Amino acid sequence: MESSGCSAGEPFALRVLGDSMLPEFAEGAIIIIDPEGTVRDGCYVMAEYNNEYIFRQLRIVDGKYFLQPLNDLYDTVEIPGQDAIQGVITQQAGRRRKDHKHYGKSNE
Repeated sequence: MESSGCSAGEPFALRVLGDSMLPEFAEGAIIIIDPEGTVRDGCYVMAEYNNEYIFRQLRIVDGKYFLQPLNDLYDTVEIPGQDAIQGVITQQAGRRRKDHKHYGKSNE
């Protein structure tokens, strides 16, 4: 098997498709995903749901895992657990420095 030169745990970038994460993430925005980021309630994640990858905010309620859109026109869905999460969004590329937010890591 040939190696691609990238570790499976290295951060990567994706473009946001659709409007399910408005107003925080506009369609076309570039997000940085860390496959080894810390998963916790309220963080933004990329997860596998119904054989597709989706980008949502993670909510953990009574030990159950939910993917919640920011746009109320979309439904919150339940996932089986942390294994469905493929990575944590750590930043949104292209934001001015003063607007930069840390999506997946605490500011401790």
